[in-house]
Amino acid sequence: MAIVDEFKKFIARGNVLDLAVGVMIGAAFGKIVTSLNENLIMPVIGWAFGDIDFSNYFFRLGAIPAGYTGSVTDYAALKSAGVPMIGYGEFITQVVNFLIIALVLFLLVRSINKMVEAAKHEQAKADATADAPAAPTDPQLDTLKEILAELRKPQG
Repeated sequence: MAIVDEFKKFIARGNVLDLAVGVMIGAAFGKIVTSLNENLIMPVIGWAFGDIDFSNYFFRLGAIPAGYTGSVTDYAALKSAGVPMIGYGEFITQVVNFLIIALVLFLLVRSINKMVEAAKHEQAKADATADAPAAPTDPQLDTLKEILAELRKPQG
């Protein structure tokens, strides 16, 4: 029973729950980026190179089997037939996915760091004004102010 209680304490910690939420949001964001990349970005890049399907860019390293009847330009069919290949088109697609995610994370961390830095700067400014000792004054001026205050008092 002690293991169950210990596990409950572990799960109840805030940072474990934050991590779980972060993983879930990251997975959903990854799907959005994949869709953005496959449906918007890569077709434009493919159009610029003259081919819409970027995943069919590959180097064939070996011979095509004698009984193969499919297309010699279909990466998936050749791969399922056991032809050794380097599929650089899919690799480029994944690199673009990574760069998009890295850019978004960089912008997110950058904005958070700016907010934290601004909060620290404001806190330091507030601490500096609160901890600042009273400005030193001239003792003769203080004495003159006391005399003036005494003279202004009503004579009773």
